[in-house]
Amino acid sequence: MIRLAEARDEAAIRDCAAQAYARYVPRIGREPAPMLADYASQIAAGRVHVSESDTGAFQGFIVFVNEDRHVLLENVAVLPEAAGQGIGKALIAFCEAAARAGGKRAVRLYTNAAMTENLSIYPRLGYIEYDRRVEDGFDRVCFEKILR
Repeated sequence: MIRLAEARDEAAIRDCAAQAYARYVPRIGREPAPMLADYASQIAAGRVHVSESDTGAFQGFIVFVNEDRHVLLENVAVLPEAAGQGIGKALIAFCEAAARAGGKRAVRLYTNAAMTENLSIYPRLGYIEYDRRVEDGFDRVCFEKILR
């Protein structure tokens, strides 16, 4: 089940981000942006959704925001013990469905170039790389999926 995050979810979201992104700290040389995010304000703005198991156990989350002609998928993370079950894909599909429902033409996202796994995952989900740039000291690879 995917639902809108509530203030009570903040600790679980922050913990999930810490667990999911910890392996990238040595590669990047510092904590990646999702480990530093202000989840309280993102939750309050209605930008965060969480995935729960059938028993209500927290599994992961996604952060996205409507922009002019597209949705920006800012962050998706799954607890390591829940990885490999399709939760991340379901969260991304949820984001894409919300974008379509909102009349958006695309979903855009970026990932750190050091997160090499993502560079092959997103193309398998239909995302095309459209830019590489350094922002806030992070080497980012930008992807876009045109919605049909």
